[in-house]
Amino acid sequence: MKNISKFKVDKTILIPLILFAIISIITLYGANSILPSHMDDLVYKQIIWYVGGFILAYIIMTIGNTHIYRMTWILYGIGVASLIGLFFFGINVNDATCWYEIKGVGTIQPSEFMKIILIITIATMIAKFNEDFPNPNIREEFYFLIKVMLVVFVPSILTFMQPDTGVVLIYLLITLVMLFVSGIRYRWFALLFGIFLAFVVFVLVIYFISQDLFIKIFGTSFFLRVDRLLDWSNQSGYQLENSLSAIGSAGLLGHGWNVNPIYFPEAQTDFIFAVFASHFGFVGSVLLIALITFFDIRLIMLAVKTNKLINKYIIAGVAGMLIYQQVQNIGMTFGLLPITGITLPFISYGGSSLLSYMIAMGLIFNISNENMRYTN
Repeated sequence: MKNISKFKVDKTILIPLILFAIISIITLYGANSILPSHMDDLVYKQIIWYVGGFILAYIIMTIGNTHIYRMTWILYGIGVASLIGLFFFGINVNDATCWYEIKGVGTIQPSEFMKIILIITIATMIAKFNEDFPNPNIREEFYFLIKVMLVVFVPSILTFMQPDTGVVLIYLLITLVMLFVSGIRYRWFALLFGIFLAFVVFVLVIYFISQDLFIKIFGTSFFLRVDRLLDWSNQSGYQLENSLSAIGSAGLLGHGWNVNPIYFPEAQTDFIFAVFASHFGFVGSVLLIALITFFDIRLIMLAVKTNKLINKYIIAGVAGMLIYQQVQNIGMTFGLLPITGITLPFISYGGSSLLSYMIAMGLIFNISNENMRYTN
């Protein structure tokens, strides 16, 4: 265990986190009038989740990253087992079985924690590979990539079957970002991009030629998910239209806190940015995006400064995950990107997602603490 007195928390990371908590709570409170009656206690729950999240981050700091890295495969096994358990003990919400219900606590979504477990697992694998093969040849890199793909494939297929396509996309993006900074040959990314592009073209051709054939090949569930993704191309869909109206009508300073002239579903999660923009207008939106950007830049700067390669990979995975979700969530509220059900980190309501982010922040604080002690 670490000596707690030696903790040196990076205030340029901690202060934005506190501001995110305040913004989240204020926005959720202001969204009460357009939320269903059974969600009246979301603000209190979010406060509890944030308190629990900071406690979790503190626990991670007391354990230390080195001990966590040693437990990588145990954590991976627990994560995969929790995903498998959903098929037997999970609860179904809106035709998706992504959660466990814990009485007196709420629901827990294992895939959110699996994102952090994958970051730790892939970082450990890359660090070991670089240690074992300082100058790997193409064959050695190929076998390593196969191992990584197998590790990512297992939780990806389990999560896809729940179904939760949005989280699967995050798994894949985390993997690509971490591999990109690992130093492997860039030709592998060109190959992977080519395979992915060919698959996307094949899926879209079948979709537009014959939807009946598409359903026969891929199933109804996948058809509905693709159909939802394509809604953004012509800016159709009830959620998107109302989100655009709420943001567009807010003007420079917004309609005012707790004023919601336009209703849209999932205001507490997927479209939380639309609620914030509706309340505080263009000025508030720019300030929030500036805060998010500052936070992301601090993470990237930390990755540049850290000396341990495994720490660089951890930060790359966390930063890649957060930036993708930030861009995707904000972009979909404007109709610039497809609606995938991805939440805005630290702002949207969510127990499992928020706790998982705070676990990641515990890892980040440990890395920052090592750097500051090394510098001083």
